[in-house]
Amino acid sequence: MRRAVCPGSFDPITNGHLDIVMRASKLFDEVVVAVLINKTKSTLFTVEERMELIREAAREHPQGVSNVVVEASHGLLVDFCRARGISSIVKGLRAVSDFDYELQMAQMNNRLAGVETLFMSTNPQYAFLSSSLVKEVARYGGDVTGLVPDVVLKHLRERL
Repeated sequence: MRRAVCPGSFDPITNGHLDIVMRASKLFDEVVVAVLINKTKSTLFTVEERMELIREAAREHPQGVSNVVVEASHGLLVDFCRARGISSIVKGLRAVSDFDYELQMAQMNNRLAGVETLFMSTNPQYAFLSSSLVKEVARYGGDVTGLVPDVVLKHLRERL
């Protein structure tokens, strides 16, 4: 079985994230969305809330995938992969600046555990998008409709 992981903090998941996950789900038998736990980072949604938002967004996606699994992860991503027999990481790249950082991470992950990283170019309609930007716009009353899944939009409005 070909398995891949799509890691991130997903606070919250955006349509850009979801696009990468859904595209990866066409290439792999199973895609594990690893919600990274970073105790030094202040988040809008708890890990459990982020996981449930991702599950709901994947369920409601028109592609209707059944091969997307959501789990929490802390520590090294390669340890998460090793424990689950996952040999591929899928990452979306928005810009050249993303590539510089992600290439270093990919090389380190390969060195540590032989895990390969596959880069997908982000759909141009989401190239500017980040969770931080979505939260900032939403916090000041801006409309983020179409930038996040509908379930996330609902929870963002309730939270902010």
